[in-house]
Amino acid sequence: MRDETSTAIRLDAVRRTLGKSDFDFDFSFDTGKITVIVGPSGSGKSTLLNLVSGFEQPDMGRIEITGQDVTDLAPAERPVSLVFQDNTLFAHLDRFTNIGLGVHPGLRLTPGDRKAISDALVRVGLAGYERRLPGSLSGGERQRAAFARALVRRRPILLLDE
Repeated sequence: MRDETSTAIRLDAVRRTLGKSDFDFDFSFDTGKITVIVGPSGSGKSTLLNLVSGFEQPDMGRIEITGQDVTDLAPAERPVSLVFQDNTLFAHLDRFTNIGLGVHPGLRLTPGDRKAISDALVRVGLAGYERRLPGSLSGGERQRAAFARALVRRRPILLLDE
């Protein structure tokens, strides 16, 4: 029997049907490991991440994160941060504010939160441009800003979609 404390994510007989495609998942990811999922377009990579993060619900099966059944939990209730392919930055908000949404959706930020945001910007190489809008950023800079937002959420599971 597998030690549940070493399992970060478990998908138990999970199925999701999208259109004419059935996606079946039955495996686990170990804690402390970096796991890469590769496959052709349409093979279910993004579907897997959306299931784990709660943006899609399985048609059947069970999803556990760190031993807790999260199958029916909303995305905000799961211990997961997801960086989407399209970055999901708000065009009318500067980089600092976009990252601040990861800390508190209402942007009620403490001085400690502001420091965490500044530290995340340094970690991803974007310090000094906190007030720039997403439209003035390169694609790579937008991706790094989205990554910084995921970092400030302080969740034990970080999912990156391309």
